[in-house]
Amino acid sequence: MEDSKSSDFVAQFYLDCGFATRALHAGEHVSQPHTPAHTTPIYQSSTFIFQSADEGARIFKGEVPGYVYTRMGNPTVLALEAKINALEGAQWKLTHPEGRVSTLAFSSGMAAISASIMACASAGDTILLGNVVYGATEHLCSQLLSRYGVRTVEVHTPDLKAVAAAIQANPKAKAIMFETPTNPTLEITDVAALCKIVKGVNPDCYVIVDNTFATPYLQRPLELGADIVLHSTTKYIGGHGTVVGGVVTTHCDRIKDELYKVIKDIGSSPSPFDAWLVNVGVKTLPARIDRHCANALAIARFLSEHAKVARVFYPGLPSHPQHELAKRQMAQFGGIVSFELKGGFDAGKKLMDAIRIFTLAVSLGCVDSLIQHPASMTHASVPPDKRLKGGITDGLVRISVGIEDQADLIKALDQALAGV
Repeated sequence: MEDSKSSDFVAQFYLDCGFATRALHAGEHVSQPHTPAHTTPIYQSSTFIFQSADEGARIFKGEVPGYVYTRMGNPTVLALEAKINALEGAQWKLTHPEGRVSTLAFSSGMAAISASIMACASAGDTILLGNVVYGATEHLCSQLLSRYGVRTVEVHTPDLKAVAAAIQANPKAKAIMFETPTNPTLEITDVAALCKIVKGVNPDCYVIVDNTFATPYLQRPLELGADIVLHSTTKYIGGHGTVVGGVVTTHCDRIKDELYKVIKDIGSSPSPFDAWLVNVGVKTLPARIDRHCANALAIARFLSEHAKVARVFYPGLPSHPQHELAKRQMAQFGGIVSFELKGGFDAGKKLMDAIRIFTLAVSLGCVDSLIQHPASMTHASVPPDKRLKGGITDGLVRISVGIEDQADLIKALDQALAGV
């Protein structure tokens, strides 16, 4: 039965190619040998036809590749998996020629996160979790998985001493999962150093990195020692705000097999149409990210000199406490800029009501610029002390910088700030 194992083969062909070439060509044409189309088609079918009973039996047994039912594998989904595999895993494969990298696609970023944890942990196990993660991730661990006997211990992963203390206190932890950069204050975790610390205590502890903010174009955690990398493809990888999805890439065969069981038995596979939308988006990822990063750096510099801004959070600024680490670990500094207004809560709301060009909306990674004020929007119901723990002050504003003309974005911010 098709379980996406062939995605590793596709990555092999493009090992010597650059990132943009892989983004365009990896995964294309492999799922459609009989009716090749220039663009990978949408195989919008729930089930697939066998030419004979013997063929069906062989596919079910896994003796030959093939498709049975879209929940368990689909040609359009495979094309996406192969493309992400080539982007996240090709360089790792060059230094580990005997290893195998596998990618599986999911119906959402949270489905990818849930499956990753379930693949690592069982009842009675402990998971170390970054103390600044997506709200649904924190809720999944503290409220849902805890009901099934999985214990979570929070740790501030940018603080390597805290990581060492956490793994020493929990030497049998099954995994450590974190985001870098974090949302919304863009703290950076030294992935290579963290892996060394964790593996030094427990070589069997899986390191899981949520790479959504950086994308494989800017940062590839497998090359830094991580075991599992995941993305919400809803964000930069899809890039156009049209789809919800997720992917997980790993070099651990056991984890890959467990992830596939989750997809098969829980049903968290993406629709073929959603996979097709993400696949189209991936093709322009490097071009988009270059523009996102250039615009974000210009905006961060503008805001850092503005009289009404108390502080700017952006790894590309020398004032960022982990600027040098970001330079080593990331190819560029990303498309998210957060800043704190001197006027606090009211100033944040006024800016939201006055801003033009920027779209007032949650999420991130779209081609157009999005802006939000967490204290009055996404985190309005969160107690102030808990918000502050994650660096979310009353005046904090987060921008997902798009690919518009740079001058227009800066002018829009300048005009809106004038009324605050």
